[in-house]
Amino acid sequence: QVQLVESGGGSVQAGGSLRLSCAASGDSVTNICMGWLRHTPGQEREGVAAIDTDGSTSYADSVKGRFTISQDNAKNTLYLQMNSLKPEDTAMYYCAAVRRYYSVDYYLGRPWLFNYWGQGTQVTVSS
Repeated sequence: QVQLVESGGGSVQAGGSLRLSCAASGDSVTNICMGWLRHTPGQEREGVAAIDTDGSTSYADSVKGRFTISQDNAKNTLYLQMNSLKPEDTAMYYCAAVRRYYSVDYYLGRPWLFNYWGQGTQVTVSS
């Protein structure tokens, strides 16, 4: 079992920045892929960014150049730095994890494969 707790969401104006954090704990947090996923009511869950324990990253095209995923392995904490936020980034953001057998690109495009989820943190971007 892996437990995930997000923090750092909030409301910001377009063009602003937010940093999300996710504290991971549990049986083993090694050899996993971790990601940030988002969901807006009426839409499919979307993979935003993912990273594995080797540091390989993958980003959705909609956030490339604006968002940065990173991790502090010593603290078992995942981060998502979000810059130049747009109203369309408004969503519930979830930290998620899955035992890694494939590439981060594979998992980013298949959010349903993540089997450990945090409770979510709301990000609202106003125009």
